[in-house]
Amino acid sequence: MKKIPMNLGNRSYSIIIEDGLINSLAMLLKKKNTNQKWVIISQRSIMKHYGNDLFDQLNDNGFNVNKITIEDGESSKDIKIYTQIITKLLECNCDRSSIILALGGGVVGDIAGFVASTYMRGIKYYQIPTTLLAMVDSSIGGKTGLNYLRTKNIIGTIYQPDSVLIDPELLSTLPVDETISGIGEIIKYGAIHDSEFLINLNEWVNDLNSFPYSIAIERCCEIKAEVVSADEKENDLRRILNFGHTVGHALESHIGYDSIRHGEAISYGMKCASWISNKKSLINNDEYNFMIELINKLPLPKLDELDYDQIIQYINFDKKYHNGKLSFILLDGLGNTKIDTDISKEIIRKSLKALE
Repeated sequence: MKKIPMNLGNRSYSIIIEDGLINSLAMLLKKKNTNQKWVIISQRSIMKHYGNDLFDQLNDNGFNVNKITIEDGESSKDIKIYTQIITKLLECNCDRSSIILALGGGVVGDIAGFVASTYMRGIKYYQIPTTLLAMVDSSIGGKTGLNYLRTKNIIGTIYQPDSVLIDPELLSTLPVDETISGIGEIIKYGAIHDSEFLINLNEWVNDLNSFPYSIAIERCCEIKAEVVSADEKENDLRRILNFGHTVGHALESHIGYDSIRHGEAISYGMKCASWISNKKSLINNDEYNFMIELINKLPLPKLDELDYDQIIQYINFDKKYHNGKLSFILLDGLGNTKIDTDISKEIIRKSLKALE
């Protein structure tokens, strides 16, 4: 078992990584069970693979457990689904002692975390990520959110879980395209914080069948825990985790959340951010080509003709605006970043040509 600390004062917790962890969750959480209500929030496909067994495991070990199932897909990160979950919690007589188990990928983690942060002004919850992207990124750091008017995570909170419980063996049932999506986020971590890790990734992606997922998950968790521990509310350092996300989120909105996966869109966004970094002489041509060639090794979906004007319009609603200025994350050499608040819409538009 690997424990990675998230140091946030009285909100500190551990990221726990262990193969087969889901089969011993009842024992792990036993000391937390004081006859309160536990609620598994998950999606239908995940309940079929893991959730129903987890429900039985907890029930057999004396937990008063309920389950709430939402539909698969990004469309579940919606205000209507949120209110449906709140209604079910009330119907189950959940109170401030109740605990939510968010079993799933980024969609489940985001909406379940948002529910936990707002139900009765906040109840405890655990993140149990089932996708690679959630294991390395979305389940860590306390960000929760809903989409609204085709704008990604425009409604949300920062609300820390009691723990993040990661079982890499759950990746065995993950579709290939979801794995590729996760690797896109993994590349981000090397690009912004660890050039040696990035170089290793360039070799590892050549054979995804032998990709060392556990090693990659652990390193990404270490990096994110370090960054979030230093800047929980994203006032400064934590913004570097948004590398590739400005254009990436706009692409998700433009193309459709259910037509392109998050990590795929971020991979394209990293191409654009790398292009701008090169034009601003922050990375040289060799470093730029390295990034593009690495990302090109991923079997990303082909992009249809893009409406540049619409993409720029979505960027206008990006959450990374502060006092009218967009915080754009650039590479300052491989493994380092620069936060630039002087990026014009014109250079972003030109960077989109890197996607052709």
